[in-house]
Amino acid sequence: MSMFMRLLQDERGATAIEYAFIAASIFVVIVAAVTSIGTSLTAIFTSVNAGFGAN
Repeated sequence: MSMFMRLLQDERGATAIEYAFIAASIFVVIVAAVTSIGTSLTAIFTSVNAGFGAN
């Protein structure tokens, strides 16, 4: 029982977990932004490509 209580009171790993959550959140935001920008760029390059092909 005392080992279980020590594990509950030990907060050394909490900081690492918090940093992992922050890093994961930043990663999700970056992926969402790149996906959104990628979709816009695809439309722009398709339009430019069609413009060159029309001549």
